[in-house]
Amino acid sequence: MRLEGKTFKMNVAVQIHTVTHDHAGVSFVKELDEALVLLCREMEIPFPLWLSKNTREFAQFHQTTFFSDQFSDKVPFDRFMIRLIG
Repeated sequence: MRLEGKTFKMNVAVQIHTVTHDHAGVSFVKELDEALVLLCREMEIPFPLWLSKNTREFAQFHQTTFFSDQFSDKVPFDRFMIRLIG
């Protein structure tokens, strides 16, 4: 699984990062969760709160957006977008 993450401040991409995570034998949801944790660690941002709207967006569009209020810590960006690649 390849996952791309982008942070935006006032509609300008501040940081773009891609991770590849392959964990055979686990469910798609578990692999997505592990890839997201890896992506957040590499981008040095806190892990966002995953809401039902994120599940709907990701299922339909293979991408979702997290806004700054979905983070427990103060973040230096307005939104964080993840996208499944390939």
